[in-house]
Amino acid sequence: MVKTRLAQSLPVEAVTELYRCLLDDTLTLARSLGTLDVAIMCPASDVEELTRLARGVGVVAQEGEGLAAGLTSVFAHFTAPRRQRVVAFNSDSPHLPASVLENAFEVLTGHDVFVGPTHDGGYYLVGAKAAHPALFDGDGMGTQSALEALLARARELQLSVGYTDPFYDIDMADDLSRLAAELRLAPSRAPRTAAWLKQWAGSQLRSGSGDL
Repeated sequence: MVKTRLAQSLPVEAVTELYRCLLDDTLTLARSLGTLDVAIMCPASDVEELTRLARGVGVVAQEGEGLAAGLTSVFAHFTAPRRQRVVAFNSDSPHLPASVLENAFEVLTGHDVFVGPTHDGGYYLVGAKAAHPALFDGDGMGTQSALEALLARARELQLSVGYTDPFYDIDMADDLSRLAAELRLAPSRAPRTAAWLKQWAGSQLRSGSGDL
């Protein structure tokens, strides 16, 4: 049950393999910042499997179901006294420059919330210094109005918001094609994903099914 919109263009098995690569490269990206504590928040039913895939990174079960519950759980769990700044980001953007994550922690020193918008009206990253349970309430999670809804709730809660530049995550076939083109030029940005895409493109050409 991952990347369901990509499953309209790729076999389910291929989508699952791709997601594992995205996750692996995302963990590598997070660890590249060095001194941070890195953990995965997920539904309780996924803890065991993700623990096997996470290569030593802690995996924590969220409270409740859905993306809004997951994000609420992230900040409720991790904004403890010794963790004054927490950044949650998805596993769909392993090619994100590490400087964006570093900047998120820096900007949070002067803002309550930090957001990384996506080009489609959502967001790939959100940070905060405290848990704000109402911040992720309501409809719109995972839709083109997700960012607008988040910012409206931040205004209602009188929270100051910092931003980084818009970026893209991997939701649709066009996103994957864009990523494949970029990783052909710079595979080190997400090496495991780049290797998978290269192998997949080659197998598709051999089978006569076309290229990404």
